Order: sequence, then structure tokens, then C-alpha cells
Amino acid sequence: MLSAATLAQAYPYDGYAYTGIRRLDYVAQVYAGTVPGRKLQPGQYLGMDQVFPRWNGTDGKALPPPDADLQARLDQLLAGSGYATYSVALLDLSDVTHPLYAAHNADDKVNVGSVGKVLVVLALMQTLADLYPEDIAARERVLKTTMITADVYSQYDHHTVTFWDPVAKVRKARSIRAGDQGTLWEYLDWMLSASSNSAAGMVQKELIALKHFGSAYPPSPAEYEAFFKQSPKVLGDLYLQTMNDAVARNGFDPEQFRQGSIFTHGGKTKVDGTSSYATSEQLVRYLYRLEAGTLIDAFSSREIKRLLYMTQRRIRYASHPVLNDDAVFFKSGSFYQCTGGGGCPQYKGNKTNRLASVAIVESPDMTPLNVPRLRYLVAVTSNVLGVNSAVAHQSLALKIHRFIEEQHPVPELPPAPPDNAFPSVPVDDPDDPARKQSEQQ
Repeated sequence: MLSAATLAQAYPYDGYAYTGIRRLDYVAQVYAGTVPGRKLQPGQYLGMDQVFPRWNGTDGKALPPPDADLQARLDQLLAGSGYATYSVALLDLSDVTHPLYAAHNADDKVNVGSVGKVLVVLALMQTLADLYPEDIAARERVLKTTMITADVYSQYDHHTVTFWDPVAKVRKARSIRAGDQGTLWEYLDWMLSASSNSAAGMVQKELIALKHFGSAYPPSPAEYEAFFKQSPKVLGDLYLQTMNDAVARNGFDPEQFRQGSIFTHGGKTKVDGTSSYATSEQLVRYLYRLEAGTLIDAFSSREIKRLLYMTQRRIRYASHPVLNDDAVFFKSGSFYQCTGGGGCPQYKGNKTNRLASVAIVESPDMTPLNVPRLRYLVAVTSNVLGVNSAVAHQSLALKIHRFIEEQHPVPELPPAPPDNAFPSVPVDDPDDPARKQSEQQ
């Protein structure tokens, strides 16, 4: 049984000073041309002040009923194109007064792999909000200054993360090893950007500690070590209580949306867990509340959206060139299993081969109003056995994007008038030579 996910990087590129996430300093310096590196797509260079929840038409707590026209067109798009078995939920927010919803097999409950990490960050931010409901500075301090050292909970994962030394200007890309240090904000970034299971295991451990120690978090090393000597059942009960409480309090159904276990083998030996699952409908509801700023509260919604902003290589659904100019807030994950001999090729399970993606897509502003022309939320899951469906998800992104574009055509500007369309008129300018000549006559 294996799970894996996106290699993309997140958080706006100019967020280093605010967060202390050292990787962002590297991204910003590549952008400025002061260190070598691969430049990103245009849609990946929004600044922190441009990434925030943008929807204010509703509180985002309830999806609108399916729109008949949108539903018919989505069904037509998916039928007979290899996507009929997919689960898709789509919410079009391009019209700020009229959200449109459509869904296909959106109640399918499946393991969505690393997409479940959106619930880990939800639970962590909810716990922080409970501890410091009116003190945003305290939440920022915990995220920016709490130092985490990777241990058995981080082992093992093959995904690489970016280690950057802002002083020596040295970048390394490798998987997390026991002993690696980073702040809580950096581990969140690694968990959601590189989709590192190692980082996720450590964040889940810190979630348990935060829930137990409360405002005394982070505790002394001795208190920390003594607490985690408790049985896997005791730690597992606290973990599941914390996770499910955050899910329920934000309006989701724990029977439809749950991250039930630690993401690493090492963590699973220390903390008892249970099954994990989600539906496309619940995932889009998560994105809807995030975009409305009501996922926990405004600060938490903003920070989770920033953590999902893609600022390195885009993959799978988010990688189609049609999205190059768009801002994409994204999480992808896979879960695959094999039976029989011959091994289990990555992303090609012959028993289970789930691939899942969630995305908020914002197309560039076409007016001086600083409002994205297109804005939509989408969740997709598939289970095509024996095939890496990354390209199929990429192609589906093109189809859905074109589909949304058709719903909101760019108004055609009237042709420019010919030069002789307007007769010349007197100019009331005292320095106009024609006027001076007239006055002399």
C-alpha cells in the first residue's frame, strides 16, 4: 500500500521576511536574477498582497444547488471522453453575484492520498485559533519560531524538499532525514508544497503536542519526550479527536472527509490510526469556505490559501500550459495498491490506482478592477487501473478551463473609429495659434 503526491512548491515568492520559510528566499532571488535557477510561469509570481480569500458573495458554508445548464454541459464534457468514471465537483465563481455548481459522481468516497494534507493544516490552524482567538501575532510567532527536529515520525518518504541557506546561497534538494531542522511554518510548506510525507508526519506529531500542551507549546524537550512515550492508542485517540473536531466544526462530515492516520510508516508505529477518505463534493466545499475566508477565520483562510499557492514546478492537473498565466492554488495526491507478482509500478496500481487533485484557478485581471476574469474551484478523483493518469488529468484541466471560458466570453470591443469620424472643434486655449490669429483680425 503506497501513497504519493505533488512535487510542486507553494506560498507566494515574497513571503520570506514574513514567514521565515527559507525556500522562499531562494525563489525570490531566482526571480530577481541574483542566483541561478529556473524561472516560473507568469501565474506563479503573485505577491503576498495578491493572495487572499476573494469571494464575498456568500459565507461559503453551503454549495448552491446544481445549475441545470452548467450540469448539462459538464455531463456532456465528461461523457464518452474517458472521464465518465471520474468524480468531479466544479464551482464557478467568475460571476461575483451568481455562483454556479455542477457535479459528476461527486459522492464517491475514496482515499485521496496526499490531498488529505489539507485537513492536517486545517486541524493545526484550528487548534492555534482556539488557543489564540484574538491574538494573530501569537499564532504567527508559534508558526515562525517553533523549531522542529525530524525524528522517527518523519521516516520515510522519497519526496524531495528544498533546503536553502540564505547566507551561503547554497541550495540542496533531498528527502527529509532524521535530525533535519526547520520551523513549523517550514514544515507546513514542505508538507503542502513538495507534498513531503516526512514533513506531514512531523506536522501531525506537532498537532498532537499543540493540542495537549496548549498555550505552553512548545514545551521543554524533557516534557515533550515524556509525553510522546505514551501508548499508540492514547496518542491515536487524541490525534483523531483533534482532526475530526476541526472537520466537524468547519461544517464538513467526518464520515465523508477524514485523514485518519499519520502519513509515514514511522509515525504509524507510534500513533494508532484508521482509514482516510474524501469526496469531491466535500473537497470543493473546503475550497469554497477557504475562498470565502470562513475556513476557521480570515487569518487561517488566508494562510492556508497562501500555503497552497504553487511557486515551483506544476504537475498533473495544474501543469497544462493553458494555466500558465493563471494563479493556481493546488494539492494533488495518489493512492495505489497492487496484487500479484512483478512489483507495483509507481502510480500504476492494478488493485487501486487513485489520483486526486483540488484546485482554485484565478485567471488574470482583464480590467482595472483587480478582479480575476475567471475564478473556479474544482476537485477531481479517478481510479484507472494500471495507468498513470497524470496526463489524463492534465488534459481534463484544459477541457474544464475552456468550458469555463465559454461560460464567460470576453466582451468584444467596438472597432476603433476612423480618424475623420470626429470633426475638429475650437479649442479654448489662450495659447492656441489659431485663436491668437483670430483675435488679431
